[in-house]
Amino acid sequence: MSVDDATVRRIAHLARIAVTDGEIEHLRGELNTILGWVEQLGEVNVEGVEPMTSVTPMRLKMRKDEVTDGGDAARVLANAPNADNGFFLVPKVVE
Repeated sequence: MSVDDATVRRIAHLARIAVTDGEIEHLRGELNTILGWVEQLGEVNVEGVEPMTSVTPMRLKMRKDEVTDGGDAARVLANAPNADNGFFLVPKVVE
């Protein structure tokens, strides 16, 4: 795949980057090099390799999925900007 000048301008526009006409040629070369590296990745045999989410094996701590009352309502409501009679007060959004 090769990137042309129009594509470089389009990418710059989408990225909200101001690019002068003098920079187009250099950026085109840079983008073509990056795409070349990505194409090389397609040549790697990854059959039997499991997808990774991290370079180190990790497991997230799990907890039981059970419904609770939140523990202490007074402590929970202490974080609220506005509360009244044990409920969160929120601004009215529907007329």
